[in-house]
Amino acid sequence: MADVAEVIGRRGGSSTFADLRALVSARAVRNALAAGDIRRVAKGVYALPEAPPALTAARSHGGVVSHLSAAQHWGLDVINPPTLPHVTLPPGRVRRSTGLPCVLHWANVPALDDVTTPVRTVIDCVRTLPLADSLAAADSALRMGRVEHDDLLDAAHRLRGPHSRRIQRVVALADGRAESVLESALRTLLIERGLEGFVPQLLVQDAEFSARLDLGHPRLRLGLEADGFEYHGSRRALVKDCRRHVNLTIRGWRVLRFSWEDIMYDPEWVVATIERAAGLAPLTNRRLHAA
Repeated sequence: MADVAEVIGRRGGSSTFADLRALVSARAVRNALAAGDIRRVAKGVYALPEAPPALTAARSHGGVVSHLSAAQHWGLDVINPPTLPHVTLPPGRVRRSTGLPCVLHWANVPALDDVTTPVRTVIDCVRTLPLADSLAAADSALRMGRVEHDDLLDAAHRLRGPHSRRIQRVVALADGRAESVLESALRTLLIERGLEGFVPQLLVQDAEFSARLDLGHPRLRLGLEADGFEYHGSRRALVKDCRRHVNLTIRGWRVLRFSWEDIMYDPEWVVATIERAAGLAPLTNRRLHAA
């Protein structure tokens, strides 16, 4: 007879009693529970002590992991991780009073091993999240090869309802060239302001030099960089970046660099600065002079 904890481990860390009974005896389940090898998380649902919380919560309610929790399950980058697991139940399914705390949704959704498929996960994120968070998840899914853009577009165009057109527009904007959620957030500011012409991961190259800009405007020779906290991991990296900046400058490029705090907490200043550099706004906004 198989070990109960091993069986549950192969199921992703949690399992219903009905699924367990196909491989282990009821006595083995009781013994594992008494020994602390497993825990009861809901009526008829058992989990390992270190089981993934989202999957355990979904199974405790008889649903599937979805939305941002599914995005995390598939390894997608997200701007704001969920504070509670997101779980989707079939329409008409009643919340289980014994289930674990979570954010519940109701819909018929395609799933793999009790997690919404990558395509459905992205669609759900786009449906429920602000643009920056939506694009971060969609860009990440494309970059990691979790989904194909054509599949996303097809899924979006098959939707009906009041939010379908917005979802279709956002999915069309998704771009797998973005290398981080901060780049996606910076691109969102450009989209919302109607600033066009910026290309993700633009290659600047000649016979002696090659570099990529997070976002670059070829005609204006204006580059935008989204710098995370760990951007300079060493002195060597700092020296390399200084040399890169000089090489871009002598080739006629101006590069504006924005921190996480700039992009996330002071977007108006970021946009005003870009507009000024692009020659789209006069230097009249006192925010531009802020340190």
